[in-house]
Amino acid sequence: MRVLLSTYGTRGDVEPLVALAVRLRALGAAVRMCAPPDEEFAERLAAAGVQPVPVGLPVRELMRGKTLPSATELARYRNELVETQFDAFPAALDGCDVVVAAGLGQVAARSVAEAADVSYVYASYAAVHLPSPHHAPPPRPGWPEPEAADNPTLWESDARQVDAQFGEALNTRRAGLGLPPVSNVRDHILTDRPWLAADPVLGPWQETPGLDVVQTGAWTLADERPLPPDVAEFLDAGSPPVYVGFGSMSPAEGVGGMAVEAIRAQGRRVLVSRGWADLDLLDDGDDCFAVGEVSHQNLFRKVAAVVHHGGAGTTLTAARAGAPQVVIPLQLSDNPYWARRVAALGLGASLDAPATTVGSLGIALTTALSPETRARAKSLGSRLRTDGAEVAARRLLERRR
Repeated sequence: MRVLLSTYGTRGDVEPLVALAVRLRALGAAVRMCAPPDEEFAERLAAAGVQPVPVGLPVRELMRGKTLPSATELARYRNELVETQFDAFPAALDGCDVVVAAGLGQVAARSVAEAADVSYVYASYAAVHLPSPHHAPPPRPGWPEPEAADNPTLWESDARQVDAQFGEALNTRRAGLGLPPVSNVRDHILTDRPWLAADPVLGPWQETPGLDVVQTGAWTLADERPLPPDVAEFLDAGSPPVYVGFGSMSPAEGVGGMAVEAIRAQGRRVLVSRGWADLDLLDDGDDCFAVGEVSHQNLFRKVAAVVHHGGAGTTLTAARAGAPQVVIPLQLSDNPYWARRVAALGLGASLDAPATTVGSLGIALTTALSPETRARAKSLGSRLRTDGAEVAARRLLERRR
């Protein structure tokens, strides 16, 4: 069996598909993957034995600023990505039996698969990306926030915005492939049977009419890389520190520094992850240490708490490690959703990023560092599944039988 995987985004978008690819290859499938052309992604795929197909602009270029690109720039990037996908996907899909697309940006995948008579699966990493009366749509950068109060109306508005962005380009390309037009681009991409690659305890799906969601569990791999010697030395030199990191994102102005100040006020040491923003939060104090690329699975088992932006991967890794969390979500994608889930499950606290202060961070840290929160975090961590990628890989293989 040959499988094409496709996504476009940061590491949090790419890593789940890498996990799925590894499981598929172990079951005998051949895998290639459309991903951003960033060097680190190409190296990651090569190490996993997956043929990379670079599509779109390097993501680091889009994320390197302190703020996101303007609405006009984002609209241009999105339109260019659709054109690039339609140009690249036919060759990438050649000889494949199924394509798995993850992320709304995968506008072309279903149409190219349809034209080639290839099976298509859409996957989401968080329930909030799938339409349901139980939650509102996630924030979409560059698009105006609708003013409606009820969730169904908000989802209707979301569909109209997706149509306005992608409808003309999609249907023009579909006509060129001899395919009929679609009237609802978002639901066309999602299908009525999407897969949800999220842990059913941490991020459950609530039944919704019209969507037959297959929740496989999160797609992850074990990462038992030993910690670098200098990191291990810092950890051994005192009490467990509090980790601060924002992954591929840049935190709101001043938030990183406020986090360090608030952690120190609690009498805790600080471990800062530089991330894509290359955070520089260090001073001359020996209670603060910076780390680069490390195994978060190993590291989070050794920290007192994790302060982060609410990415799906970071939230899951901290939860599995039994580490309490303080989430300062960007108003972007699923970050606010995971912040709400952390608070609802009693795993820590969440804050409103623009309104965050040293004082509010101190209150959140007091909650996260309490014995009660740590006990809940450890208890929930033992209930989370680790077989999501295996479940998904086997389901894909069964589709061909």
